[in-house]
Amino acid sequence: GSAMKALPGISAKVVDDKAVPVPNGHGGFLILDQPWPSMLRGVWGEDERYKETYWSRFPGIYFAGDGAKLDEDGAIWLLGRVDDVMNVSGHRISTTEVESALVSHEAVAEAAVVGAADPLTGQGIVAFVILRAGIEHASGDVLIKELRDHVAKEIGAIAKPRQIMVVNELPKTRSGKIMRRLLKDVAENRAVGDATTLADPNVMKLISEGLKSSKDED
Repeated sequence: GSAMKALPGISAKVVDDKAVPVPNGHGGFLILDQPWPSMLRGVWGEDERYKETYWSRFPGIYFAGDGAKLDEDGAIWLLGRVDDVMNVSGHRISTTEVESALVSHEAVAEAAVVGAADPLTGQGIVAFVILRAGIEHASGDVLIKELRDHVAKEIGAIAKPRQIMVVNELPKTRSGKIMRRLLKDVAENRAVGDATTLADPNVMKLISEGLKSSKDED
């Protein structure tokens, strides 16, 4: 849900990459442009690291690394870490937002989304999904189209995945964390990085082979 608006005494804004506030209905970077009593003032023994982490992106403005958007009423909606926010044709779309839309479909048990370089849109949305067992649903190209249309209905046409791949497993560490950087390697046709921390390193080989044999959707 929405984080609504900042409490009195806190100046929180959503800005573009030049620190200019965006209008309602648009997304960007969540910043604090005025100090307040509970703001993080430093990291013990790491003054330079503190400045580099929180003050270097926009000089003189506190930026913790979160992306956000304003709805039509000016309420703030968090999109997640900017590292997890894709830029598709100038629109900022959260990977979490697309994943949530996919798993809201009755056929999808789990989903992981990454932004892959695209010559036309800057980044294209590539999704990897695990289907629910014991549920009757469409299959093949019919299911992929159904899932893409479902995301468009839930979020908007701009968020429709460029490509969706059905997989049996997602690359996870032994603690259960999805390794999205490895999925991005596959989506961008790069050599897969270090997979030694995966619970099952063979998962990436199967995903890579499957993606290469599939075709981009329209």
